[in-house]
Formats: sequence, C-alpha cells, structure tokens
Amino acid sequence: MSKERSPNFLFDPAAFNESLRRNKAVVCALSASYISTFAGYPLDSIKSRLQTTKQAISIPKLAALVYREEGVIGFYRGLWIPLMTISFVRAASFTIYSRTKEYCRDHHLFHRNTILNVSTTGGIGGALSGSLISFGSAPFELVKVRRQLEYSIAASKGLRIVKAPSTLDAVRDIFKTNGLLGLYTGFRLHFVRDTFGTSLYFFEYDGLRHIMGRLPSGEQGPTPTWLPIHMSLVPFLCGSVAGVSSWALIYPLDVVKTKVQQRALAGDKPRTLTETLHRLIRGPDPNNPKPILYGVARIYRGLGVSALRSVTTHGLLWTFFDLTASYIDNLPDPDDKVV
Repeated sequence: MSKERSPNFLFDPAAFNESLRRNKAVVCALSASYISTFAGYPLDSIKSRLQTTKQAISIPKLAALVYREEGVIGFYRGLWIPLMTISFVRAASFTIYSRTKEYCRDHHLFHRNTILNVSTTGGIGGALSGSLISFGSAPFELVKVRRQLEYSIAASKGLRIVKAPSTLDAVRDIFKTNGLLGLYTGFRLHFVRDTFGTSLYFFEYDGLRHIMGRLPSGEQGPTPTWLPIHMSLVPFLCGSVAGVSSWALIYPLDVVKTKVQQRALAGDKPRTLTETLHRLIRGPDPNNPKPILYGVARIYRGLGVSALRSVTTHGLLWTFFDLTASYIDNLPDPDDKVV
C-alpha cells in the first residue's frame, strides 16, 4: 500500500540522494579532504620549519623542540585555515578537473583508452584547476606560512613571543604592513607551483590508475597479475605515488617560495628568485661557495617528512574519495517508490 508524502515533509531521501549524485565530485572531495588534511597537517608544519631553519636538525629533534616550546598546538598552528579553505580548494579543484575530462571526452579529445590519452586529460584538468584555484588559495597559504613560522619570524626581528598571536592577528599584521596586496606576497611562485604541481599530480594519478586496471567507466577493474594487492588498496597506492613524485619535482620551487615569503613577512630586503636559489645552493658568502651537492641537499631538506605527509594525505584522500563515490553510486534510485 503506497503512502502519500506530506507537502511539509522536510527531508526527502530520494531528492537528497539525487543531490548527492549531481554533486558527487564536490561531496567526495570535501569528505576525503577533511580527513586527509587533519591527518597530514603536523607533518606539513614540520616541513615548513625544516625549509626555513638555518641549522641542520633531524626531524625527531625538531618535533621535540616544537613540542617543548609550543606544545601539541604547535603542530596544528594554523590548522583551521586549510580546514576552512578546503571546501573551496578541493571542491573547486576536483570539479574543474572532472569537468575538463568530461569536456575532452564529449568533444572526442584524447578520448582513446590509452595511458597517454588518459594521463593527458588528467594533466590538462590539473593545470586548469591549479592555475585557477591559486588566485583564491594564495592568501590563505601565506597566512598559513605566517602562522607556522611566526616564532622564527619573530626571532629574525629580535623579538620574543610571549603569547602566540591568533590567525586574525596574523592577517591584520600582514594587511597593516603591506596592504591588501600583501596577502599575495610570493603569488607568482605560488601560481607556477600550483599549476605545474597539480598538473603533474593528476597526470600521474590517472596514468597509474589506468595501468592498475581502472575501467573507462571510472570503476576499478581487476588489478594486473604482477601487482599482488587487493583492488581496494589501489587508490591509496596511486595517490601516494603521485603525491610523492609530483611533490619531489616541484619541491625546490616550494622551498624558494617559502623563503621569499618568510623574508617578506619579516620585513627583510627582498631578493630575486635567482638570488634566493643561488644562496640556497651556494651559500651566502660568494667568496666561499658551498659545494653544489651540499646546496641541493639543503634545498631538499624536509623532503622526507614531505614524502611521508604526501603518502598520508594523498593516499587517504583518494581512498576516501573512492569510498564516498562508491557509496553514492550505490544509493537507492531516486525514482523508487515509498511503500
């Protein structure tokens, strides 16, 4: 016997399920991003400190130092910034990426089911996503760096922090010192990093998923015989590998960006990109340059913790993305009748 719905019925499961289907990319990106961001943020905080410290220090010693001076909160300083912006960055990024792939498929561009075509559409979607999102994410990234490095910035000014300023205080300080454009300090480096980094990331991820048996429909098929893992682990593996390798390629640019932003926030005299990179590799004394290998090692300081962060965040991101997508795909049909 069918049951008539009241016009005032506040929650319609069928309509809700249909809404989830229409906005699947956004829902999957949000749910997966919150989990992965929270899990990987302490490692991101340590990475920023390793990039800017002038003295060599091991990750365990730096972590112990942060805990002793700032407590557990020191590892999560500025966390609410990426958590708040994740709704914009991830949702927009995955939407642009997905729509670009749909456009290429509908217009028969790179539509063959080959690794080159699949990777290329992913890379194009990633490049568009990274470049467009950078305009909105750059100010938040700068404030995050400001919060993470506020102790070292204060030390460079000869100051001692008694009580750590809030995120709002950090925004006010940047705005007071450099105005609205101050929030876009280091934007060109941020733009290039996000454009190339996101393009490489999606290029590699889609290519790896193709190799590991993803079907043209987007569902995971049987994994290759040479890969002895369960298909449920494929998203974690592909996300981790793509995250680590793409990040390693753009890591020097991220180091330079962080260094440029740190000097600007501390009020130090700005240096050009070339000068900053040269000093990082060869040292500050032109009469006594450091060996090139030493400089390269300095640039890649913190890569280990960044790799661990990438494995954690990107592996979890795609794992929960696929789990959420599978859940939405298996929701009851919105046309089912309530009886």
